[in-house]
Amino acid sequence: MDLKLTDWIFKGGVIRSSGTTGEPKEIRQSINKITAANKVAVECQNINSDSRIYTVCKMEHAGGLLAQTLPGFTVGAHIDVEPFNAYTFNSKINNYTHTHLVPAHCRALMKTKNFYDLDLTGIWVTVGSDPVDWDIIEAFVKQGATFMANWGMSEVGPTAINTVFRNMNDVAYYQEHAIPDATILGDNFYCKWNIVDGKFFVNGDICVYSGWFNTQDDVVVNSQGTLYYKGRK
Repeated sequence: MDLKLTDWIFKGGVIRSSGTTGEPKEIRQSINKITAANKVAVECQNINSDSRIYTVCKMEHAGGLLAQTLPGFTVGAHIDVEPFNAYTFNSKINNYTHTHLVPAHCRALMKTKNFYDLDLTGIWVTVGSDPVDWDIIEAFVKQGATFMANWGMSEVGPTAINTVFRNMNDVAYYQEHAIPDATILGDNFYCKWNIVDGKFFVNGDICVYSGWFNTQDDVVVNSQGTLYYKGRK
């Protein structure tokens, strides 16, 4: 993949937020933030030089460029980038080790006839950019995928808080302790966080701001220390 990182940085390093959970905006990514975020993404998704990444999200958004594509580029992984098509995805996914999807992609795949014939064993599927419901998690884990429910924003992350489901026992455990009317954010933390007066704040090297950033998310934590998302204020 021919990705001219230096050109992108010198032009402002701008990522456009998707607008799925708020007003679309442009967020400049500093080199220090990019470097820290790449390190986290490689570590938490087990990306290495032998990885094969299938990018189907838009490259101008954090999910497309920063979740797996740029981290994979930094460690010499193989990367293919093409627009999402559910039937093409099903026919090609077994050639890869990693992919990043949004929930709408997942639901499109779940509606195809051959999705439930797929063997996703050994394939890491990260899903974020919008709330991730339990039926999506169950569907992909049942097909053998290692599934990461991920929370991040254009301002922080993109792999900032997440939970990894490796089998249906993992799914059952988290469902047992789930908070009603909320979707899981995670219990693996790659940023500092705090809830103050019902507002969710984050901080850290993977954030574009040096101080505490108010995400405007309505977040609650259960007795096991897992964060759940209830909406955006």
